[in-house]
Amino acid sequence: MKVHVCSSCTHDGAFVKTVQDALADCDVLSVDCMSGCAHAQTVAFHSAGKTAYLFGDITVDDLPALQNFARLYQASSDGNFTDARVLGDLRTKAIARIPG
Repeated sequence: MKVHVCSSCTHDGAFVKTVQDALADCDVLSVDCMSGCAHAQTVAFHSAGKTAYLFGDITVDDLPALQNFARLYQASSDGNFTDARVLGDLRTKAIARIPG
């Protein structure tokens, strides 16, 4: 699983390191821009053959929800969830869900 974090959403890109520390078991990569500027800070999850997710308006307060999502996403066979409520507050921060 790869997690992409926009480095241009913050002036110094420091949020990338924050997410790397919080999701130490994931491959967290910095990306210049994910065109989610209206919803900065953006974070995307994707894995081969799975639905990908782009979340926006992410703050440090969302780190526990990102950790939970990473666990659920990793355990999912296709990246889909029958009930979006398992995503917690992230379900209201979803910008895109891209079929795998």
